[in-house]
Amino acid sequence: MWALTLKEIRSFFGSITGYVVIGVYLLINSCILWLLPGSFNVLDGGYAALDNLFIISPWVFMFLIPAITMRVFADEKKAGTMELLLTRPITDLQIVLAKYLAGLVLVVFSVLPTLIYYFSVYQLGNPPGNIDSGGTFGSYIGLVLLGGSYVALGVFSSALTENQIVAFLLAMFLCFFFYFGFDQIAELMPVSALNLFVLGLGINEHYNSLSRGVIDSRDLLYFFSLIVIFALATRLALQSRKW
Repeated sequence: MWALTLKEIRSFFGSITGYVVIGVYLLINSCILWLLPGSFNVLDGGYAALDNLFIISPWVFMFLIPAITMRVFADEKKAGTMELLLTRPITDLQIVLAKYLAGLVLVVFSVLPTLIYYFSVYQLGNPPGNIDSGGTFGSYIGLVLLGGSYVALGVFSSALTENQIVAFLLAMFLCFFFYFGFDQIAELMPVSALNLFVLGLGINEHYNSLSRGVIDSRDLLYFFSLIVIFALATRLALQSRKW
């Protein structure tokens, strides 16, 4: 499994794909947070915080992560190498995990350079260090978990089709729905236990909770459960070839 994971990571960084994803992510965030005037600009905001980074990133990832996951299985199917991959002495679940971990590594490599933003805001505070570090690092944990959830949704979408464009659009829809859709459904319902349950099904509720700097086991359980569910669903999609 680890050999396949390393192969996938090398395929990302052995071509321009990985560098483009990281570069685009950093470029968009840098322009919005530091260059373009407006409410999201850190310097215009007048206070030492990185809240806007964690507001922007889920939407940027909503496009970038499907773009990197759309090929993981769809390309194998189209190239005719899927059957060869499935003959290797590893299980379907190990194949899924290898593809997933490679995508997660790319997400982590995209997020790590933004620690420069944290250091910059830390120094710009008055006095220096006047920043909610607990909330910031809670947000970083939430962002990595959100990215990991998007990767799981993207890998699942890629396993359903050999068309990369279809896989991209499906993954983007699923990411959007899990991040924003449940919130909108909950708003249409009267406040009740069912309303809170529907709200809790969405990523945004748990992502915002982590952003407050409190690492709640319920939020961690939600993200891990979402990832596991879609990893198993991906394995089921691969096994459907035997039906």
